[in-house]
Amino acid sequence: MKAILKRGVVVLPALVCLVQAAYAADLPTARPSSEPSASSSCLSSLWNWLGTSVADCPLTYGGFTLYGTLDAGFGYNTAGVGFGKWYDKGVFYTVQKTSGAGRWSWSPNGLSASTLGVKMEEPIGANWLLIGAAEMAFNSFSLLPDNGPKSLADNNLNSPSQQTANGDSSRAGQWDNSLGFVGVSNATYGTLTVGRMISLSNDVAVAYDPTRSNAFSLIGNSGPFPRYGYPELVRVDTGLQYRVEFGNFRLASLAQVGDGYALGNGSMGEYEVQIGTTFGGFSADAVLRYARDAVSLQSFSGSDVPAGYNPASILQATLADVTAILVAARYKWDNSEIYGGYTYARLANPSDAFPNGFATIAPGIFVPPGEANATFYDVNQILQTVWIGAKYNVRANLSVAANFTYQHQNDFLQAPATCTGFGASTSSPKCAGGQSAIAFLVDYNPLPRIDLYGGVMISNVYGGLASGYFKTQNIDPTIGLRTRF
Repeated sequence: MKAILKRGVVVLPALVCLVQAAYAADLPTARPSSEPSASSSCLSSLWNWLGTSVADCPLTYGGFTLYGTLDAGFGYNTAGVGFGKWYDKGVFYTVQKTSGAGRWSWSPNGLSASTLGVKMEEPIGANWLLIGAAEMAFNSFSLLPDNGPKSLADNNLNSPSQQTANGDSSRAGQWDNSLGFVGVSNATYGTLTVGRMISLSNDVAVAYDPTRSNAFSLIGNSGPFPRYGYPELVRVDTGLQYRVEFGNFRLASLAQVGDGYALGNGSMGEYEVQIGTTFGGFSADAVLRYARDAVSLQSFSGSDVPAGYNPASILQATLADVTAILVAARYKWDNSEIYGGYTYARLANPSDAFPNGFATIAPGIFVPPGEANATFYDVNQILQTVWIGAKYNVRANLSVAANFTYQHQNDFLQAPATCTGFGASTSSPKCAGGQSAIAFLVDYNPLPRIDLYGGVMISNVYGGLASGYFKTQNIDPTIGLRTRF
């Protein structure tokens, strides 16, 4: 409750200004009806409902729409790990440091996150809309809200070989761990929103990913891509975002406001600007980003757990100032689409060291004094990523897609130290190295609300990015079903 009130202090004054501006922009007009838009016939039976799309038969009343997604599957990982009940994906679809022996397992959220949410769209006069959304994502098998920091803390006492699936995330068990914003929108003047929302970088990366998914995309699955190694940057908790389109062009900006960590953010300041264009079948976007004191959380992994603390409530952290750019493009003709993108990120030591620790984005979990690493980037890390892919619509309800992604990091080991070894035996994670993935996905819609999907991703790590790993490759054949309402 305290976190909600804090966010309200930041958000509500801005919303009041937005609504006042909306009324001042034009003379008011008659208010449209807010009765349910779905016809009674599409809700008359389960079969009729399944035969309609989410857009054609929404669960709407009085300007509010209830919506959700449930995604569940089954698969095999050649470099597997125990099921993580708090981890959004449940298993590792890509090779990770603690990946071990091959195993079959339930595979949650292979195509997309499982979510439950409510969105609002209410006319307020003069072609203005009051909009908003509150959305929670959850693990489709444990049914627990996604909570990356909790998944890490649960492994504090486990050695790397005994760990369950875990990883840092911008989703940390909040009731609105996916979205929680309000705003106003106008077809001419654009859309202004405040609250918890997804970063521009993440939106663009996903939009230009032909296999956009968790199980079949290194872009969708892995923190080092649109998040530049810092997954908590995917969302801001106290953001102010503006989007506008004019002709064939679009502009957007995002600023994190308020007191960073204290308001549930994964940095002390995050700022983005975006420019994009669409001409016929061609579309392209570019995003410039800066984040100050960005947080990446890590488990203690069974060693050096500080005495005097509850192991379930503490984590380690690495801090960085992140400067990055992302560019991506797509071309569509007939039933075919081709995609490509590139990111460049420079990670430097943070502006502030936080020697006394700080609260994380997860309620009840904090970084103790002395456990925030503020000198990891004495030599800046440079992450460069490129991807290319294609999608083909075989029929209106059947598509196939493929994607290849590669990321490279520089050698940022401080002299006079030098790198030795190769693969998992590389002497330091700061040595030059890379990771890659090639993925294939088949998606079939027997009914508008149902996806039956199957695919595989082969992921590899090399050099410094493989240092200390048990395995350097994972292959993840996975099948699943997704339904939406």
